[in-house]
Amino acid sequence: QVQLVESGGGLVQSGGSLRLSCAASGRTFGSYAMGWFRQAPGKEREFVAAISRSVSDKYYADSVKGRFTISRDNAKNTVNLQMSSLEPEDTAVYCCAASQFYSGPSLYTGRAYDHWGQGTQVTVSS
Repeated sequence: QVQLVESGGGLVQSGGSLRLSCAASGRTFGSYAMGWFRQAPGKEREFVAAISRSVSDKYYADSVKGRFTISRDNAKNTVNLQMSSLEPEDTAVYCCAASQFYSGPSLYTGRAYDHWGQGTQVTVSS
């Protein structure tokens, strides 16, 4: 069982940056692929980024490619999302998620994930 707690959200002006962190409990963090998803009011949840267990593979939604960077530290049981050049369209609740069984392009879909955090609000003002 993995429990996930996000932090780092807040209010930022357009063009600014934020760094989200997700802390995971348990001793098996390295056996999970990790992802970030977001959901804006009135919209469906959407994939943002994912990272493989070994850190070697990273995946990004087209809308954030070149602006967001996902990273993980298996020794510290954390996964981070560095967000730059933020736009009002990035406003959403951001959740991290853990996938025990899936890898590769499957990580783009929410069904691949077994555990979810509660989320942290990111608001980008224009």
